[in-house]
Amino acid sequence: MTIKQLTLHAFQEFANGNLEPLRPLLHENFVEHSPGNPSGRDAFIEFIAQAPVAGAELDLQRVIADDTHVVVHYLMTTPEATQSVVDIWRFDNNQIVEHWDVVQLT
Repeated sequence: MTIKQLTLHAFQEFANGNLEPLRPLLHENFVEHSPGNPSGRDAFIEFIAQAPVAGAELDLQRVIADDTHVVVHYLMTTPEATQSVVDIWRFDNNQIVEHWDVVQLT
């Protein structure tokens, strides 16, 4: 499976409320670059499970990938707002080792 396919599978599962596909995909020493979000696989999964994105409607817009990075653009709709989100994931050996994001109100 390519890193794009791995990412799409995990995104679809997450959008359906299933966090478990994230566990093997995230490296144990995963680094999160978004201020206020924790690094480390277990800390990040625990954080994201409680974050607004976990209960939001996610509408995938596009996915761009190369040999080491996957960029995912989607609309995240909660009862409060709709936001445009871009996640950038860096892979090493088919695991996510780093993450950056950009969030904009639409």
